[in-house]
Amino acid sequence: MKILITGSEGFIGSHLVEKLISKKIHVKALVKYNFMNSWGWLDDIKNLNKKYLTVIAGDINDYKFIENISKDCSHIINLAALISIPYSYDAPVSNFQTNLGGVLNLLEIIKSNPKKILIHTSTSEVFGSALYSPMDEKHPLQAQSPYSASKIAADQACISYYNSFNSKIIILRPFNTYGPRQSTRAVIPNIINQIINKNKKIEIGSLFPKRDFTYVDDTVEAFICALNAKNIYGEQFNLGISKDFSVLETIKLISKIMNYEFKIEEKKIRKRPIKSEVNKLLSNNKKALKILKWKPKYIGSNGFKKGLIKTIQWFEENKDKKFFKEN
Repeated sequence: MKILITGSEGFIGSHLVEKLISKKIHVKALVKYNFMNSWGWLDDIKNLNKKYLTVIAGDINDYKFIENISKDCSHIINLAALISIPYSYDAPVSNFQTNLGGVLNLLEIIKSNPKKILIHTSTSEVFGSALYSPMDEKHPLQAQSPYSASKIAADQACISYYNSFNSKIIILRPFNTYGPRQSTRAVIPNIINQIINKNKKIEIGSLFPKRDFTYVDDTVEAFICALNAKNIYGEQFNLGISKDFSVLETIKLISKIMNYEFKIEEKKIRKRPIKSEVNKLLSNNKKALKILKWKPKYIGSNGFKKGLIKTIQWFEENKDKKFFKEN
């Protein structure tokens, strides 16, 4: 087994690369080409076993390039995406070019190579605000941001290739993954970082939305399960812990863990447009538990607290890095 991972330098991607090579699985890690020759988070991982890792710089939007580097790979795991919802308001075309156009390149590659398997990463944002809860894989899709629209389009493209060409595709749908290395644009690292910087006022967007926060180790384990599963092509799997917490509840829990008191200030600039705000995301993960044999460890209130403690510890240990000085 040799695996091509797109978006390998990112938050989830770097954890997945680390896990796979620890299992002595050969990985081709695609990082987005940049003038600094940076490997993103892969630069920060100590003791990377280079025997099982090949890092390649390029772009998922370049079909011929992706075709060439994937020739000797049995699996492609797609984690490449523009993920910032606020950025998608300013740059919707870029979101569709990468989040849909890049996926179409991968789909064409596995269409022409029937033995190749694509594991595509979706997002709970495709569901929009919950019409019923918990949300199973049959929940209606609602495009409440250009980002979510681009991801809906990518999911549907994957399903269409499975139905039309019998392409070997599996869709994994993480619910709000958090943990070490996550961008401080995300709500949990943002709160932690502001406390580390000793801010007297914690600036935040809306406090009422509820999210099904899933620790990154559990999300990565689901990808491992998907690699090992047999004959589940065309299936979609929700990856959450089936427990939600409001942003306000999350702030209070982080404050308690870090033993730091502050005032909360809701900032309009940090809020989504009213019709674009997703009020509640809570997964029904029964399908993943049953078919993938996925066994998340950081579950319930205690699991969330345990995951937050590990996340806080990592951010505190890395607080001097320039990247984390932003709020």
